Amino acid sequence: MSPVERRQQQRITFAVLTVAVGSFALLQSLIVPVLAQIQQEYDTDQSTVTWVLTAYLLSASIATPLLGRIGDVVGKKKILVLALGALSVGSLAAALAPTIGWLIAARVVQGVGGGVMPLAFGIIRDNFTAKMTSALSVLASLTAVGFGFGIVVAGPVVELLGYHWLFWLPMIVTAGAAVAALVFIPESPRSPADRLPVLPALLLAGWLVALLLPVSQGNLWGWDSPRVLVLLSLAAVTLVAWAWLETRVRVPLIDMRMMRTRGVWTTNLVTLFVGVGLFSSFAFLPQLLQTSPETGYGFGATITESGRLLLPSAVASFLVGLATARLMGRFGARTVILAGTLVSAASYVAIALFHDTTTQVLVGITAQGLGTGLVISTSASVVIASVPASQTGVASGMNANIRTIGGSIGSAVMAGIVTARTGYGGLPLERGYTIGFLVLGGCLLLAAVAGTGVPDVHRIEPRTRRVPRRGRVPATTRA
Repeated sequence: MSPVERRQQQRITFAVLTVAVGSFALLQSLIVPVLAQIQQEYDTDQSTVTWVLTAYLLSASIATPLLGRIGDVVGKKKILVLALGALSVGSLAAALAPTIGWLIAARVVQGVGGGVMPLAFGIIRDNFTAKMTSALSVLASLTAVGFGFGIVVAGPVVELLGYHWLFWLPMIVTAGAAVAALVFIPESPRSPADRLPVLPALLLAGWLVALLLPVSQGNLWGWDSPRVLVLLSLAAVTLVAWAWLETRVRVPLIDMRMMRTRGVWTTNLVTLFVGVGLFSSFAFLPQLLQTSPETGYGFGATITESGRLLLPSAVASFLVGLATARLMGRFGARTVILAGTLVSAASYVAIALFHDTTTQVLVGITAQGLGTGLVISTSASVVIASVPASQTGVASGMNANIRTIGGSIGSAVMAGIVTARTGYGGLPLERGYTIGFLVLGGCLLLAAVAGTGVPDVHRIEPRTRRVPRRGRVPATTRA
């Protein structure tokens, strides 16, 4: 293949992967602003309609690391097509759902599309050379951008076409992306593993379900209810059993030595706290903006208006993602991550203390987008630089998955804080939002502390050696 043909192939591959990652990220948040309408449409209660979100979250949390590992063994292209197909089929089922139960099941199928994240990162590493760092940064930033844009575009789509088109449009796009991936994306090299780790996969799924169910539903079930306590205990036991088994099976799902690598565990810890802030802020800012001014603190914004106010965050996150590779090359990953976490922390504190005008909210949310974009784009590069090529899928998948887990924990905690006390019309008091966003600011300060241990990576060098037993990173990535 000539250099010109290779560059053309890379452009097409990157375009397909951009659509795949963007579609999955959009589907995380498209329905957030219209849950009340879905509840009314299916004549159900708030507890049941919450499962439209929870089912997607649980499914994606399980599918992301599993499909990343399967892609390493079976072939990333094949599994990427499968994940895009699941997004398309799930969207079709959701658009046609006659009952709330059908819709929840369709969201489970959509969640399988979470596998596009690690698969896309792995394909980029396998097929890109000089521009690999930039491509990874852009794809990573799309996860935050897509989540924000999902809330932004939901209002106009519902007003013009109806909420069913929140599923019809993604179905059309992801089906086209699946065909394009099958035709244009080249095959990637496979891991030498001779079989898939079935039992570790089942245990991983078990502890994720047992953890995320009570975290997502604790406010509805009661945090001291038997269901919550039993599930949290089961999650702890299953997590220990999974970690123990992974260190003893011949073909692990996730190499625990890899997870102990400095560039992996420090970045994952940062990602956990960033996920807490990202998901929680976008889940509750629309509620703050849509609250009636009669409460003394809201703006009475419509779904579309609140989406427009959140747009600067998504735009800022995407734009800074385009520059992350150059920033990392000049200042190093550690500096970029520290800057991003500190800017994000300041943004949450600003929103907590200053939200009397839309201008104040715009300044705070734009700063949040800048900080989050810096961290997410750089984190993906650090993780991929720290592991062998054969583990790219599972390592990046776990990084993305940890952000989702952090988001579910953060949303649950934020909900408990905001709804602890209510005032006019049963709506939360302003004090709840103030405390909640201050807590998010504290979480990002913890992320900054964790970020001080991130290796000072300046570029991505493909690794061919095995992950060191004691968690060391190669000289090219150490501080």
